[in-house]
Amino acid sequence: MQSEDLVPTSKRLRPPVVAVTGAASGLGREFLSRVASSADFRRVVAIDDQRGDVPDVTWRVLDVRDPLLANRISDVDVLVHLATDYSLDSDAGERRAYNLRAAQTVLTASAAARVRRVVLVTSAMVYGAAPDNPVPLPEDAPVAAEPDSGVVGDHLEIEALVRRCLRSHPGLEVTVLRPAAVVGQGVDTVVTRHFEAPRLLTVKGSAPRWQFCHVDDLVSALELAALGQVTGVVTVGSDGWLEMEQVEELSGLRRFELPAGLTFGTAQRLHRLGITPAPATDLHYVVYPWVVDCASLRAAGWKPAWTNEAALHQLLELSEGRHAVVGRRLSGKEATITAAGATVAVIGTAAIVRQVRRKRRT
Repeated sequence: MQSEDLVPTSKRLRPPVVAVTGAASGLGREFLSRVASSADFRRVVAIDDQRGDVPDVTWRVLDVRDPLLANRISDVDVLVHLATDYSLDSDAGERRAYNLRAAQTVLTASAAARVRRVVLVTSAMVYGAAPDNPVPLPEDAPVAAEPDSGVVGDHLEIEALVRRCLRSHPGLEVTVLRPAAVVGQGVDTVVTRHFEAPRLLTVKGSAPRWQFCHVDDLVSALELAALGQVTGVVTVGSDGWLEMEQVEELSGLRRFELPAGLTFGTAQRLHRLGITPAPATDLHYVVYPWVVDCASLRAAGWKPAWTNEAALHQLLELSEGRHAVVGRRLSGKEATITAAGATVAVIGTAAIVRQVRRKRRT
């Protein structure tokens, strides 16, 4: 007879019930598909404002911002919150209002329902991208990103909500995953659009390093976090990083160097005109390093399935046929004008400015 047979059934640890918000699409659906048939979870609850297509889970159709959420998760042990909007094309004010209300409702409802653990995803962007950043950044490095109206500002605000929640509800465990530049089907960010440009923008005197986090690896890290095998602040990404020369060789794209003042000044003017979707500070993340050391996951025995090289190859495949300059998606005609004029981000924006102004006049 094994020793565990002597332990009363009531004393044995049962697999947890996990709930997933944003479960019908995107990262939420990817994670839901992984845990739906996992023996590590007793039951899987899917929460979204519409029913998704993943079978063998309990669907609860509900807006994650609804205060009644607490009543719908009273039987849940772990909640993985993935109902977020990080689209570059969303209205910045509406996007932030949604993301903050959703995170705040999830945290408050989880505390009220006595959920044991909440897992959220922000980004390693909260560390900030700077020319003097250590490579890699340790997980306990200070949060040094500039608060702005973009997606990075959303991440900073959500993490501030988490800190306040931990002070108000010390019994609630909250794990925050901070992935490197995410790559995968449906991912659309400042970083992925950077590789849709005719050339790769760089700043004179800087030494970019590139680290990616494939969606598959983020999902496997989320599973460990949901099971409590990693806690606190956890960074996620492929091992190591790529130097700029490696990125040029792998992508076949050439770099174009500009002074920092011209780069960021022009980008900020374009953003104020409403021509580009992201503030100039977001450009820091494609010209300065923000590589992270995934120490907590490594200690838990986790290994990324994707290398930086493989992730970059998939990013390039998914970007094929698309054109962007300073984060702004271009039509075929605009792309031709830009490529013929200067073939690269900031300098090519003069053509875009003229075209946008003509459209506004008409």
